[in-house]
Amino acid sequence: MDFDISRLLEDWDYQPGQVVVRRFKGKDGKEKIQLRVDLGLLQMNAEGRPEGFKLNAEDCAKLQLEALQFHHRYICLLQLEDHSAVIRDAERNLRVFDFVSKHAENEELAWSLQQFRPQLLMVLTRARGSEALQAKDYALAIQHVEEGVEQIRAFYREHSRSEAAESGPEVQSLETWLGEIRARRPLSRREKLERALQDAVRTEDYEKAAKMRDALKNLKPAE
Repeated sequence: MDFDISRLLEDWDYQPGQVVVRRFKGKDGKEKIQLRVDLGLLQMNAEGRPEGFKLNAEDCAKLQLEALQFHHRYICLLQLEDHSAVIRDAERNLRVFDFVSKHAENEELAWSLQQFRPQLLMVLTRARGSEALQAKDYALAIQHVEEGVEQIRAFYREHSRSEAAESGPEVQSLETWLGEIRARRPLSRREKLERALQDAVRTEDYEKAAKMRDALKNLKPAE
């Protein structure tokens, strides 16, 4: 292997105070960018990470082991109801999963971590929803759970697992919890009046029904 780049430098003069660059296609078929500097040149990929970084099997195994350690911790934290700490650790693992998915040498290595994404999303959704419930923000809790379910379903659909998208354990668990949250959610003034109106109509108490309709008309949009 010839490590001498003198020929390249002789054919490409360095110009002090100017940015001298060129673009070309490398032997790997990918576009490269070269920058002429004082004592040589810098070469980088035109897209993605400039240095063309890739994670090999050993790298992925180390990251998987580290992610497992975080997993053990946030499971404990969830039991201890330290939801902010669960969110911190779970979001950290999500970033690792995304990093491996983007930079692993092949899809098989990426899948070594990606296969755990639905479980991770379920735990993260639980923590976010529980944190909102602690603040008695039922609307936000419901939003978090609905978004979590959709993220899990999207993952399964992306990986051609449509059955799991509808009836996977993570989806079923979160949908059951969502039903419980909705059942516990305090009714707004509008909802109370609407239920009272329905009851009045069902029992043919038209005088009460008329009062409920008037009350509904006088409500502000946010009530």
